[in-house]
Amino acid sequence: MLPATFKLCAGISYRHMRNMTGLRKNALAAIHHELNRLAGPGPSNWISQVRRSSLLSSRIQEEEEYNEEEMSYVKQGENALQKAISILSEQDGWTVETVAANGDKVLSKVLPDIGKVFKLEVVLEQRPDNLYEELVEKMEQMGEWNPNVKQVKILQKIGQDTMVTHEVSAETPGNVVGPRDFVSVRCAKRRGSTCFLAGMSTQHPKMPEQKGVVRAENGPTCIVMKPCADDPNKTKFTWLLSLDLKGWIPKTIINKVLSQTQVDFANHLRNRMANNVSMEMAYAC
Repeated sequence: MLPATFKLCAGISYRHMRNMTGLRKNALAAIHHELNRLAGPGPSNWISQVRRSSLLSSRIQEEEEYNEEEMSYVKQGENALQKAISILSEQDGWTVETVAANGDKVLSKVLPDIGKVFKLEVVLEQRPDNLYEELVEKMEQMGEWNPNVKQVKILQKIGQDTMVTHEVSAETPGNVVGPRDFVSVRCAKRRGSTCFLAGMSTQHPKMPEQKGVVRAENGPTCIVMKPCADDPNKTKFTWLLSLDLKGWIPKTIINKVLSQTQVDFANHLRNRMANNVSMEMAYAC
């Protein structure tokens, strides 16, 4: 079902096919059916929160406001989100890469046509709304608190949910892996109390490949934030990561770097949110 759904989604990204109202409706119906299938019984029930207000649904009148290039980015972001949801909903086949002392866990899995993907699972003592604000609405500030990131710049925004970004990563200690840059399309969604931020590599005329910097590729990637069942003031934070760093780097090094990057990210995010709370308390005094 998934391949057929992706083809249907891709089809309506072309202008001459967007005018076919029936095809648009069929595409949305197919996606809705697939999400319902993924929301069946078992440990993946969090996807049931998507239901009728499908993550990938958009009003037809909104589609008509986009030009062909913008629609292409919207569909790329939605496809990245759909693929990521499909990967995260499959609970079998994951291998534990590392478990930190505080319980933070990184798992991995090898997928056909994608390669090795990593999944971070942590609990953060913040509400999903606060984390969404930091990671989405304040995205360009990430370089201020995450030393693994030099810069994040929004190149283009399309509607409320889609943006194209340019990110530059810092070199790893000892310059084992040098700086990389990425051009990504990102799809941010909020449904009920659950927040999603998905993405994948793309191209953009404002950011061709830069001299002296390796252009890496990512995707599908996705961060899912939902309240913990036993405490809505805490967040179950899941981050699916898929990267191709390019260059001649042994896989053993890549695997270690990526899993450590996820663990480090969780710690840096905790520190950032704690500092935000401290500043708010200071202003209140």
